[in-house]
Amino acid sequence: MPANPHYGVQKAFIVLACALVGACSSTGTSAVNPVNWITPYKVDVIQGNFVSKEQIELLQPGMTRDQVKAVLGTPLMASLFHADRWDYVFTLKRQGVESQSFKYTVFFKNDLLERFAGDAMPSESEFISTLSKKRQPGAVPPLEATEVQLKAADKPSAASAPDAMPEPASAPVDVPAKIYPPLESQKP
Repeated sequence: MPANPHYGVQKAFIVLACALVGACSSTGTSAVNPVNWITPYKVDVIQGNFVSKEQIELLQPGMTRDQVKAVLGTPLMASLFHADRWDYVFTLKRQGVESQSFKYTVFFKNDLLERFAGDAMPSESEFISTLSKKRQPGAVPPLEATEVQLKAADKPSAASAPDAMPEPASAPVDVPAKIYPPLESQKP
């Protein structure tokens, strides 16, 4: 008996598909490679405390640890080896947008704020404007009725016609309560 001819066609198709995918990946362009056409959903990763420019402006040397914590929040990193140093680190990773990372450090001496330094922090409005790069909602439709809609609402319906008889109010009907058997058998 001759070999099944479908196996030869399947092998040829697999070799052709592998060659095609290999050729696409060797060109270096992601638009040609069909593997790159489908991208999985990636969750936004937000870590740490965002410290704004307005919060930094409230810091003053000589503040206590509790006062600094009230202004900046709880630090992300407080090391046992560096008890007089708090690090505020904030990272934001979103799909399709370059990841953002900010670091700010405050230094204490005798439990009072001595100095503070770090990245140039954006203001709250600047930071929020960078977040709005996602899909913008469409225009909100007007919430007013048109003249045609108002006229249609004013027309009396057949149920509200003056010659229609109102339905008599029905009297409440006493429904006997159902009696169910006990869940457990009664033992004498």
